[in-house]
Amino acid sequence: MKCPSCGSEYPYHDGNLWVCPECAHEWNEETQADTAGAEDSSVVLDANGNQLADGDTVTVLKDLKIKGSSQAVKGGTKVKNIRLVDASDGHNIACKIAGFGAMNLKSEFVKKS
Repeated sequence: MKCPSCGSEYPYHDGNLWVCPECAHEWNEETQADTAGAEDSSVVLDANGNQLADGDTVTVLKDLKIKGSSQAVKGGTKVKNIRLVDASDGHNIACKIAGFGAMNLKSEFVKKS
């Protein structure tokens, strides 16, 4: 269960409510189930305006520096089997890149292959 307000992966169950330790948001489990379908309907577009979906293959458009590392993901790198996520920091693609591991990307720096 993720927090519907901030997307935190650390909410805990307190009585009949779920509580997020990061933003202090409280919600009922039944309410969360009712609103889950509305959140999934958001549209994610690549740099060319094409709609992305889970499982798509995308190509990185430019070299992307990796925070905390001296390496960079090179432009032209193909990323298979992406997963769309709703992140507050703008990184709305979760994926695994060979040689780098799991990371999040912004859809504005990729194009659909």
